[in-house]
Amino acid sequence: MNNEELSQELPENYEVLKKEANRSADWKARLAAVEELGQTHHKQIVDILTRLMDSDPVYTVQEAAYLKLKAFGEDVKAPSKNKPELVKGVSKILLRIKKSLPRDHSYEEFKEKLKKMRIDVYDTYEGEKGADFDAWLNKMWTSAK
Repeated sequence: MNNEELSQELPENYEVLKKEANRSADWKARLAAVEELGQTHHKQIVDILTRLMDSDPVYTVQEAAYLKLKAFGEDVKAPSKNKPELVKGVSKILLRIKKSLPRDHSYEEFKEKLKKMRIDVYDTYEGEKGADFDAWLNKMWTSAK
């Protein structure tokens, strides 16, 4: 830790930002927390950003944390974008939700039920897939048997 770090105090809203950085069902809140936390170079903030860079399921959040850490001068390795399955067993989760709906349900009904039952899964894939989310989810819904 250098002297610049020692002279930096935690932001007044640090506890709120720390909670936002831990919101598993809201990648946009985590991303906003990264942006705001990244304005203060402090060991506790470096720890939070490092955890998000290493383990957040949404690459956009990982990358933002990485860029903030690099700007602080931290020796960090860029996160990998290639992750086979963001949420373990996602196919089974989607199949269970599909089977819980009436046989003639619509894609929109499926999407809403996923959002209500597993907002963590919905949010993670929405954040990761971006504009391609609906096409991906529709494909997963169609192929779930």
